[in-house]
Amino acid sequence: MRNIYDLTLKELGEYFVSIGLKPFRAIQVYEWLYRKHVRSFDEMTNIKKELINKLKTDFELKLFEVVDHQKSVDGTEKFLFRLSDGNLIESVLMRHYYGTSICVTSQVGCNMGCAFCASGMKKKLRNLTTGEMVLQLESVYESIKEKISHIVVMGIGEPFDNYDNVINFLKVVNEPHGLEIGARHISISTCGLVPKIYDYAKENLQSNLAISLHAPNQEIRNLIMPVNQAYPLNELVKAIEDYIKMTNRRVTIEYILLDGINDTLKCANELADLLHGLNVYINLIPYNEVKEKPFKRSTKENMRKFYDQLKKRSMNVTLRLEQGHDIDAACGQLRSKHMNK
Repeated sequence: MRNIYDLTLKELGEYFVSIGLKPFRAIQVYEWLYRKHVRSFDEMTNIKKELINKLKTDFELKLFEVVDHQKSVDGTEKFLFRLSDGNLIESVLMRHYYGTSICVTSQVGCNMGCAFCASGMKKKLRNLTTGEMVLQLESVYESIKEKISHIVVMGIGEPFDNYDNVINFLKVVNEPHGLEIGARHISISTCGLVPKIYDYAKENLQSNLAISLHAPNQEIRNLIMPVNQAYPLNELVKAIEDYIKMTNRRVTIEYILLDGINDTLKCANELADLLHGLNVYINLIPYNEVKEKPFKRSTKENMRKFYDQLKKRSMNVTLRLEQGHDIDAACGQLRSKHMNK
């Protein structure tokens, strides 16, 4: 049975046409699903009983099972969900002064193998469907009963390795008759799948692009990010430059600071040289340590020096406020803990 959350509004309209009905029915159903967050077709009171029964026959309408739910002192919440096939995925809710954001997982496991990341400890089993990404929002909403205003697709997995489903996900959550989350409040992160960056540029979407860079040179990136073997740093920077030209949009550069690896003043200067002249915003991130990994968080002193050096070089940079450090907030940590039990 198909998950109704898999369908864009256009696809749901096509379904209604296929069974001899007007496509406006799709708008009615979408508003029940995403404006009123109903959990049963029977709650759709302006839809005839015969059609309700047809929807029950053709579609599934069910939230995820919550396996674990952790809450941080800073308001961050981490959810571990069980999918219908028994696999486990994570979502993280973060509260900011500008709203509530959710970090969405795009795959069951990850094949990118970044050396510092908990996600890659469990290899990719499959891609998530569009509906399984949407259900992360709906299942979190059911717990918090708060409007989710921002989305980052940078949980477990590489979003551009599940490209088509992620693009459909963007269309579902951005739909004016649905959740209506503004495209500029949505960010998609990639560790550097260069061909997909060009594909994304051509989508003519207003959602944001974030690049998980984490290194200022080829040597360090080879050490911590295997994707750099397939798409070297110079190719990635060229893709970023071309993306900016094609879309006239700024790109976010994600940079996790690892003690003694990529957090020196030399690295800061190399990063400034690498990105000089590009319309980018550098987001420096304190590392959430993973006990199975040898990497340590950069000291507060070194993080501040790194930040100050980039500011001196006139780079647009922020040092992210630490969130969820007292829970299993790093991507894949909670899932791995449960799988290892």
